[in-house]
Amino acid sequence: MRIISGKFKGRRFSPPPNFRARPTTDFAKENLFNILNNRIDWEDIVCLDLFGGTGSISFELISRGAPEVTCVEKDAVHYSFISKTKEALDITNLKTIKGDVFRFLETCDKKFDFIFADPPYDLRNFEDVPRLIIERGLIKEGGLFILEHSKDYDFSIYDIYTEKRTYGSVNFSFFDMAPVGE
Repeated sequence: MRIISGKFKGRRFSPPPNFRARPTTDFAKENLFNILNNRIDWEDIVCLDLFGGTGSISFELISRGAPEVTCVEKDAVHYSFISKTKEALDITNLKTIKGDVFRFLETCDKKFDFIFADPPYDLRNFEDVPRLIIERGLIKEGGLFILEHSKDYDFSIYDIYTEKRTYGSVNFSFFDMAPVGE
């Protein structure tokens, strides 16, 4: 795992051999953040990273100046890796939650400016992720939600869906909570 830009640019961390996550490729992550850099002022946002995996997205957000990031990861090995990396980088503004994402979404009462979700592609209830985020109203007005998924999914049925970007086998669906009146 490599941090692409910001305060921790170039730092690399290797997950342990028993790591089962499929991390977002550097190619896809770099292209995604090139788009986001033109849309988001990192220093002013509250972020949520669901299905944290390696924590790569959380660390990229922190590195770019996000003042508050919450990362939710259920797997003990993954959670431990995120926690150790957080400690190695001496990060204090990353809240790590070891728990089930669906339980978190059902009980969360906070709104976020930026939400990123990268569920396992073979997750049985994959399609519930955007539905729950939207129904629970977790995206602030003007906020953005990005869902990473395989080519097998189409989320254009949602009113706030705006586009899909593809980088190799990685697909990102964008859900934009435009300010009222736009």
